[in-house]
Amino acid sequence: MTTRNIELGSTIDPNVPGESLAFAIPSHHLTTHAVAVGMTGSGKTGLAMVVIEETLRAKTPVLVVDVKGDLPNLLLTLPTSDGSQYVEWIDEATAERHDSTVDDVCMDIAEARASALREWHFTDADIRAHRNAIAPRVLTPGTTSGESVNVLSSLETPSTLWQSDPEAARLLLAATVSLVLRLVGRDADATRSRDHVVLSQFAERRLRAGRSADLGALLQDLAEPPIEQIGAMAIDDYLSIRERKNLAAALNSLVASPTFDSWRHGSPMDIAAWMTPGDDDRTPLVIVSVAHLDDEERGVFLGLLFEELLAWVRTLPGTSDLRALIAFDEVYGFLPPHPANPPAKRPLLTLMKQARGFGVGILLATQNPMDVDYRALSNAGVWFVGRLQTDADRERVVEGMTGATEVGGGYVDPSVLADRLKRLSPRWFFVRDVYAQPTTYLVRTRPTLAWMRGPMTRVELRRLMARGDAPFNSQTSSGGPSPPPSPSPSAGRREEGSDALVVQGSPMPAASVSPPPSVSATGTLSSTADIDGRSTGTR
Repeated sequence: MTTRNIELGSTIDPNVPGESLAFAIPSHHLTTHAVAVGMTGSGKTGLAMVVIEETLRAKTPVLVVDVKGDLPNLLLTLPTSDGSQYVEWIDEATAERHDSTVDDVCMDIAEARASALREWHFTDADIRAHRNAIAPRVLTPGTTSGESVNVLSSLETPSTLWQSDPEAARLLLAATVSLVLRLVGRDADATRSRDHVVLSQFAERRLRAGRSADLGALLQDLAEPPIEQIGAMAIDDYLSIRERKNLAAALNSLVASPTFDSWRHGSPMDIAAWMTPGDDDRTPLVIVSVAHLDDEERGVFLGLLFEELLAWVRTLPGTSDLRALIAFDEVYGFLPPHPANPPAKRPLLTLMKQARGFGVGILLATQNPMDVDYRALSNAGVWFVGRLQTDADRERVVEGMTGATEVGGGYVDPSVLADRLKRLSPRWFFVRDVYAQPTTYLVRTRPTLAWMRGPMTRVELRRLMARGDAPFNSQTSSGGPSPPPSPSPSAGRREEGSDALVVQGSPMPAASVSPPPSVSATGTLSSTADIDGRSTGTR
């Protein structure tokens, strides 16, 4: 097995005051999944972006679920040597708030990014090399602000799963039918809704025969049923002619609706195609943005997306290497504790249990660990824990880490951990990897290669997409792509092939971790404030 290291930042050398050591996780450790928790402002989104960037730099495809609108920032790989590249993203109101001009604000941002990245030995050439090595897509279901997604593609095109894995095909069909019924305001429960049962029966009959089950075809079947019975009942007794006409009228309104048009056209829901490198061998980065949808639409679409992901994972051959990473920043509301059961919960939990054997890792991030099902937390082998304010959140994290400890061994003193989590500074995380020895580190994440501007509106997404596939202006920097930078000589080294966490020097034992001081731009320990979140990704 070839180990690729995911270099995340630096840790403190307890034996040398003021010394920082490079910190990395072997990529295959992420197949046991990872959880990042921390209150607002802890740097959680920045951490997620660093993990994503480093996974891409290891040539591993990444699919990102964007709920807040932040993660399209991954494509803002703007140079730090040319402030004019930022002008289109800064308006006059922002400049006025800073009592400055737009040009001056842009120069300040570029200089702050350059200063933060310089500490980690990143240059504009490294940013450009990273950008040229990835093949990004921003998918926006329900709108044309990015790349539209055809949510009905599994109805319109018969899947080979009907021959190879009928159970997975039925789950995909159920998720798609539920989405359609929710969009027309009808009961979408796959087991109790008669509308759902009838449409699923009609659709499966067509798909198994290799025919399309698009909405037009289902409307025909509702008018002239191709079967006489549903279960043990005559179809007219199970769903009367009048009820079928009402359902058909609702579906026809959906077909005719201009609003629904963007849901019916665009890229098919084909995870395998999304995650496969093209002929240019660039690494896929697929950002599925649902920030523009309302809560119900998000829940229904993500239920369908994770069913598609689960079906794709089950088609893969087994491996212990990291084949792909699925990153979900802010899972709140989609993976709640029992008994709540939103559409995304079942497939997401199943992925947390089964995807490891197929080389697919899941990274979940949330502000509120109390609002996440404990089964998901206890299935994560890698934890990134930022500052947590409430006792309830700290208790849930300690509980989850105890579950993880049972898997990999080692011990974390709950009282010591809870005390540390009250006092972590932004961008500092208590990291625990149950498959490494020793298991615990105190880590400061590196700044992101992309500019963390903040949430993007649909108009801004359109502007981002209009820039094309190479937003980095090659005229601002000379020279071709450079190889990934090496960390600072004083900060550690790569150790390819090692199964342990890669740190030069001794890790900091969990029981002896003291509250971390802030780290200045020089990399030395100091009592000054941390680098401005605008340039480092603190969010």
